[in-house]
Amino acid sequence: MRIVLVDDHPLVRKGLASILSLDGTMEVLGEAANSREALTLFRTAKPDLAIVDLRLANESGLELITEAKQHGVNCKFVVLTSSTEELDFKRAKEIGVDGYVLKEALPEELIHALQIINKGRKYYDPGVFDLMMKPGLPPKDDGHIEQLTPKEKEVLLELGMGHSNKQISQTLYITEYTVKKHVSQILAKLELNDRTHAALYANVKGLVTYVVS
Repeated sequence: MRIVLVDDHPLVRKGLASILSLDGTMEVLGEAANSREALTLFRTAKPDLAIVDLRLANESGLELITEAKQHGVNCKFVVLTSSTEELDFKRAKEIGVDGYVLKEALPEELIHALQIINKGRKYYDPGVFDLMMKPGLPPKDDGHIEQLTPKEKEVLLELGMGHSNKQISQTLYITEYTVKKHVSQILAKLELNDRTHAALYANVKGLVTYVVS
């Protein structure tokens, strides 16, 4: 996996490069300290994945990712942050990031996350699940999940893995319209606000198990 690092702190970049060197399948192609350097690096290095700090001095990592996508950069994006703000996480999901990792994560957790993302899945730091345990997301010991039909549970699992309606329809061999109906029923039965809460609920409940070979 070919990776670039975008962070305004040189020590953070060097630390990340050192961590990633522990895994023989990962290669750091370059580093950038700001949006201008990052956009140039994306074009020249053509990485498979970019690790981007949420806040780059006086710039936004999320705005950088949005701009990069508008310029046709098609690598995977992972946000690295110390922020536990719900709005930051929701905004990251809205722009389609592939991963959201807190800076307090252990080195092996970061490598694990990147391996999962490299397999085509989304990864959200477990710390985010605690952050989202607010009104709209039932506590772990609720019995709401027993109200779901077997097919709804399958759809919930797919939501927990970060899959779109199209991906779910292909995996479960049902139409996108049927997927939308199942999602609506899941939100109603579990008393959840949106797909984000449903995805987090699935992970909090332990429905999603990631296997890294």
